[in-house]
Amino acid sequence: MPDQRQMTLKDLAQELGVSTATISNAFNRPDQLSPALRERVLKEAKRLGYSGPDAKARSLRTGRSRIIAVILAESLPYSLNDAVSSEFLSGVAEVLDAHGHTLLLLTGRNPASQPPGAANIADGFIVYGSMTNNKLLNELPTQRPLVSVDFHIEGCPTVHIDDTAASYKIAMHALRTPPKRPAIINLRLTKEHYNGQITPAHTLLPETSTISRARLAGFHTALTEQGMDTTQVPLWNIEENTFEVSSRVIAEILDQPAAQRPDLLLCMTDRIALTALTLAEQRGIRVPEDLRITGFDGIAEGQHRAPRLTTVRQDSVGRGGSRRR
Repeated sequence: MPDQRQMTLKDLAQELGVSTATISNAFNRPDQLSPALRERVLKEAKRLGYSGPDAKARSLRTGRSRIIAVILAESLPYSLNDAVSSEFLSGVAEVLDAHGHTLLLLTGRNPASQPPGAANIADGFIVYGSMTNNKLLNELPTQRPLVSVDFHIEGCPTVHIDDTAASYKIAMHALRTPPKRPAIINLRLTKEHYNGQITPAHTLLPETSTISRARLAGFHTALTEQGMDTTQVPLWNIEENTFEVSSRVIAEILDQPAAQRPDLLLCMTDRIALTALTLAEQRGIRVPEDLRITGFDGIAEGQHRAPRLTTVRQDSVGRGGSRRR
């Protein structure tokens, strides 16, 4: 009878005349091999029926799963549809793949929807965005690497751009032509789950828990330097960075009488700014003659329309890739 014994890593190494480490690297650490050698190993492995090192055995032997979990502040559908979040995840996935790691997506928005202990298999964690529910964070295994993105977790490294400086620069650019009625549209600035104009009755989130506070600080500094009283600049809040949610708030802003309607909107995201552009066009409000709008993020959609969106571009793919480099 023909030999039905399953081919092992050692068998394949002998067949190809390479070390067992070379075979292991081809599957688990592709950055350690030349593209040509890795392609040869994988091609021969497929021909000979070898599917790669046993992940369970490796995990038991090394105590590592080679899985990195990204914990999302938002729901998975929202994160995959949001341009900035999806670009960030693309950058993370690209680097993990190049280093032979697997990406695990978890959401802190509804921890109960995930299998119990799902996070326990990960070697490390990237927490993307401030959580409204800390249940999942509190249950993470201790003594494993954790990096937060765009907010702070005490005692852990964090990665973010200088949002205050960036928002200051774009505000100063917009203020070169002094507005009569500037306004700021924020994303998740209040402790209360609220869509609409912010009043003294509302409480702003702490500076350490949201990048919106940093961006607002940059806007306010620029306005103050131009001699404007920031207490007289209306603040609006939007809870979800989508057209559906932001359009209701922006419609309320744009439907004010012309003498009261803002002539400059400093928007905290491109999605909010693009929604404002769309609704302004629907109402016959000329941009930029009657209304000037700035965004923040630099998503492709904003650069592929007319008028082109004035914005701050942050490299979301590169930010994601920087987490594991």
